[in-house]
Amino acid sequence: MEFRNQVIDPEALPTLASVPMISVSPRLAPCQAILQWARWLVVTAVVLHLPVRDEALAHWQPWLAAATGGLGLIAVALGWVEARRRAYGLREHDLIYRRGLLVRRTQVLPLVRLQHVETLSNPVERAFGLVRLACFTAGGRGADLVLEGLPAQRAEAVKQHLLARLGGVPTAPPRGEETL
Repeated sequence: MEFRNQVIDPEALPTLASVPMISVSPRLAPCQAILQWARWLVVTAVVLHLPVRDEALAHWQPWLAAATGGLGLIAVALGWVEARRRAYGLREHDLIYRRGLLVRRTQVLPLVRLQHVETLSNPVERAFGLVRLACFTAGGRGADLVLEGLPAQRAEAVKQHLLARLGGVPTAPPRGEETL
């Protein structure tokens, strides 16, 4: 067999922009806002109640706590906007996840590398009916892609599709046949 290494025209490659992306649940924004708000509330409380021995610093402590709380409100607002912009795409051979506000991050996970899939949710996510889908590949220490903001039913459907792809099982029944 003869080795070939053909030149590929970069203009002929498909673009990720042509992939139809599905927005995550709009409930992700308020869920993220509550989680972010709780974190900043703890930080603000620590700044406010931290014992300060220097009287000049103690005079500024409430102002510093107010500034910390203000930064927290800005972080909550930015997190809300960022959560509304998240989207994913599921194709035959890969899973795409796009997130970020100022720094956009697009992850493409080839399904051939997928080893296992987990669903995760904390109490706040469960209250909003949301689930995170963690996708693991071989050799990684943690999840290589965590798809946040999926409604529980959709997360289960995507998980089953990915697991079926792992086993080489077709994910859609043939026409005219019903599944249990």
